Amino acid sequence: MKLDPFYLIVDSAAWIERLASLGVRVVQLRIKDVDELGLRAEIRKAKALCARHQCQLIVNDHWRLAIEEGCDFIHLGQEDLQAADLTRIRAAGLRLGLSTHDHLELEAALAARPDYVALGPVYPTILKQMKWAPQGLERLDEWKRRIAPTPLVAIGGLNPNRLEGVFSAGADSAAVVTDITLNADPEARTREWIEKTKPWR
Repeated sequence: MKLDPFYLIVDSAAWIERLASLGVRVVQLRIKDVDELGLRAEIRKAKALCARHQCQLIVNDHWRLAIEEGCDFIHLGQEDLQAADLTRIRAAGLRLGLSTHDHLELEAALAARPDYVALGPVYPTILKQMKWAPQGLERLDEWKRRIAPTPLVAIGGLNPNRLEGVFSAGADSAAVVTDITLNADPEARTREWIEKTKPWR
């Protein structure tokens, strides 16, 4: 499987509606603290938008709803991985991405035979409090050697100026949240990311 090098992460279908038409090819819908009815509506809307714009939708955490809504790709953190029914997920034909932050988590991820592995935070991030120190480019290189040919997603503190180093270290895709969603002009920043990642497409 080949992932687009630009991997957008957003917390609502409204962001997908706003940015997908610019040329986004992969987007993760990561929503926290919303009831099931609201989640289902967001997933349903996101799926329709992604289909319209030929964009791969990846649903974060909510694998049961993803199955029920006919999605084809999910992303799980380590806690969610422990609670997930991988047999049911695979039987439904869902592809699977997994987060990792240290060697033990990498072993757990590889045992689940994921379609990609994410490593983070590569750089300091403001998105959420992390108990892990920034991983750095050397850890990306190590992870790529460990998991190849499985795609590697870098996440955490990324911006267009850091992309060349991240891809040179072995990442196949670079995930971004706040560098776009907190930018004064998210559309312009999205276009910049798409342009800067073109050499790795």
